[in-house]
Amino acid sequence: MAKNRFEQVDEPQPDAITLSLGQRDGKTFASIACPADLAAGHLANDFVSDELEPIEGFRSAVRLANEIKAPIVVLDADGLWQDEWGELYRED
Repeated sequence: MAKNRFEQVDEPQPDAITLSLGQRDGKTFASIACPADLAAGHLANDFVSDELEPIEGFRSAVRLANEIKAPIVVLDADGLWQDEWGELYRED
């Protein structure tokens, strides 16, 4: 079975849900950003989640993407992506 593929980016994208992974004080976290324009009326304003456990952030981003039919991109400057989530790639 083919793994899902997610593009790694350096900044949030206006045409995608952005899953951000980070670390602070030795603790890893995730957050989700979704532009209101992308949500086709589901959101009145741009949405940024609170910090979540990484797996919960990933699952929530996938649920939201499936619900509004939008792509997901990943901000991961610290290399925190988990291989079991799928393939993380960078556009040339």
